[in-house]
Amino acid sequence: MADLREMLSGERVHVMDGAMGTMLYARGVFLNVCYDELNDTHPELVEDVHEQYIRVGAEIIETNTFGANPVKLSSHGLDERTEELNERAAGIAVAAASGRAAVAGAIGPLGIRLEPLGPTSLEEARDYFGRQVDGLLAGGVDGFVLETFADPVELEQAFLAVRSRCDLPVVAQVTVGEDGVTEYGTTAEQAARAAEAWGVDAVGLNCSVGPAVILEGLERMAEVTRLPLSAVPNAGLPRAIGDRKIYVSEPGYMAQYARRAIEAGARIVGGCCGTTPEHIRSIAEVVGEIQPQRTSVRVVRSVGESSARKSPPPLASRSELGRRLARGESVTMARVLPPRTWDTLQMLDDCRALARAGAGVIGIHEDRRAARLGVMALAGLIGSSCTAEPLAHYTCRDRTLFGMISDLLGAAASGVRNVLLLTGDPPGAAPYPDYRSVVDVDSIGLTNVITAMNRGVDPSGNDIGPPPGFVVGVALRQGTRDPARELGRFHWKVDAGAHFAVTQPVFDAEHLLEFLAGVGDGGPGIPVVAAIQPLGSLRHADFLKNEVPGVILPDRVVERMRRAAARGADHAAAEGIAIARETAAALAGEVAGLEVAAHRGPGVGSAVRVLEGVNEAIGGV
Repeated sequence: MADLREMLSGERVHVMDGAMGTMLYARGVFLNVCYDELNDTHPELVEDVHEQYIRVGAEIIETNTFGANPVKLSSHGLDERTEELNERAAGIAVAAASGRAAVAGAIGPLGIRLEPLGPTSLEEARDYFGRQVDGLLAGGVDGFVLETFADPVELEQAFLAVRSRCDLPVVAQVTVGEDGVTEYGTTAEQAARAAEAWGVDAVGLNCSVGPAVILEGLERMAEVTRLPLSAVPNAGLPRAIGDRKIYVSEPGYMAQYARRAIEAGARIVGGCCGTTPEHIRSIAEVVGEIQPQRTSVRVVRSVGESSARKSPPPLASRSELGRRLARGESVTMARVLPPRTWDTLQMLDDCRALARAGAGVIGIHEDRRAARLGVMALAGLIGSSCTAEPLAHYTCRDRTLFGMISDLLGAAASGVRNVLLLTGDPPGAAPYPDYRSVVDVDSIGLTNVITAMNRGVDPSGNDIGPPPGFVVGVALRQGTRDPARELGRFHWKVDAGAHFAVTQPVFDAEHLLEFLAGVGDGGPGIPVVAAIQPLGSLRHADFLKNEVPGVILPDRVVERMRRAAARGADHAAAEGIAIARETAAALAGEVAGLEVAAHRGPGVGSAVRVLEGVNEAIGGV
């Protein structure tokens, strides 16, 4: 028999089910229907959803009662049936579980403001929740999941309603926005501390956001509480398709984040809005890989998934960049910006000049703030017309996972093997103040996706043919104001399968070396390429120092540019080149390679002169 209290008191990880509403909607239940009333009118639909989740590995299932409190039921004229509908829901779940899974009574917010923000008193709120608890207890639940709460005061009233009636285990979950706090301004840490003080049995996060934000909040919770943690994200952020909201995060992506949540301390992992049995199956497989299953439930794999995986090709065989990285040889790169036209003659001439100056790799910077030639298309052109290899900088922001996989398949088909993955910065408000950027999969998640593709499968385990053999680079933001968070994300990138990293522009070699020395035991774990950016003018230096987050530009460098600028623009440009060459010389032999920017400041001509200095410093490519 499944025992929720035993699950929470042990050290093992357990799988919670996925979305109920998503599954019922997919079966033709209209949105204007009371989903809680289906426990009475269509119990077979609800029971079948429970059964599907249990079959794929769910060890904890939630009753179909998220909105079954008298306040929300009153909008359907059903408030007098609160206890009845909750009891029926619990009975359906208990019958479906048949001892194979624990049944948790699901309780969500009332949907009204409590005092002092609204007219409902705390005592009234407890009474409303109490009616729901009474029905769930009568139906035989094993415990409770209080979920999707944004107001900690309301969450406490729900918990007090449970505890005043029974001592069954309670999992308390809050929901946060993309900024990591609830709409009431409560942080994940504050919620965890409060829940522990009340005496709940487990605490966690669910709904509203995708796995990436949930993981960050969970990591913060783990720092302040010893309670078991739960991570139950949505399947990414919804996309509006007509009048519907569609969730697009793939099961494989959800599973990768479930693994990371477990490593961060989660003991319960599952899914909320948009998740399906396929998502839960993938999550259950991850749990099965981490620990042996002790239940009789067998997780069923998709047809052909296990047989589709292949051995990734050796790093040295994937590209010249991969060969140099694998052998520990120094790498020299240049970075360019795609043109605002389809005409690439000048662009390719510049790339050939950079290659003649010693650049073995041409990085193609992606600027999502302007309409420019696509990086993947330009990478293919460079690869076919230049002696240097292309390195496509690829930004996740405002791209769906499906779209990114399509781009990567196209890159592989056109011979592009080197990619640098970036999550992407949010855009400014102007000229579209209502525009909001979306990150469906961040650079860590996309690194996991490419690691799977390098084994010949997509995130769902489908065969994509021969492994493409991508060489994956990631960003290292050594100038961040939150180095602990950056190092944490960097280690996740390494764990996900990154092969090398490229820093932010370096103007202080000593600062970078100190940062790398503090990465941890064993160093960064992957080769680090330092970015070198020639300063073109005093104005350029002032801009980088004061307006570009994360760039460390020492006062002594600005002063050198100031003195040079006093003698004229040509002197300032020459001084910028001299500073870049000195920085490169100081880093030669200390890092795995250098990348010289040719698209900002003085441009390609100055980049060529810096590359010549790089060759002198490291002995050529």
